[in-house]
Amino acid sequence: MATIKTLDDLFLDTLKDIYFAEKQILKALPKMARAAQSEEGKAGFLQHRDETQGQIERLEQVFEIIGKSARGKTCEAIQGIISEGEEIMEEFKGSPALDAGLISSAQAVEHYEIARYGTLIAWADQLGHTDAVALLQANLEEEEATDQKLTQLAKAQANAKGKIKAV
Repeated sequence: MATIKTLDDLFLDTLKDIYFAEKQILKALPKMARAAQSEEGKAGFLQHRDETQGQIERLEQVFEIIGKSARGKTCEAIQGIISEGEEIMEEFKGSPALDAGLISSAQAVEHYEIARYGTLIAWADQLGHTDAVALLQANLEEEEATDQKLTQLAKAQANAKGKIKAV
């Protein structure tokens, strides 16, 4: 007889997904920083790398709270988003549009994370994991702040610079 899956199972599965995703993002951010042309972009990607390390540590605390070992589960979505970002780095290397492309890739990552954290917070609350809610909320707030910073950077610099036409 098949085991009936519960919200606890779904919560753990999604937690493993975002844990894997954050670890992949941690690897991708230094590459994005090296590729960025503006100093603001480079600094932003490196700052988010440091934040991501803290987010991973919070996720490990969530695993402890629910009595499970911290393990990731392959996240096809984040691998696809990161792959698209790598394509942009290759195809637009040296072009005025590179930073705009990097920012758009980073925002795709942020939006995925925001969706995952919002869901995990709701489920943790439903399941009575109050301590986990606070940790997940801290991660969500950082992701939302990063998304806002990326939007400001795009509007202030990258999008306008990318509009320049080659002569």
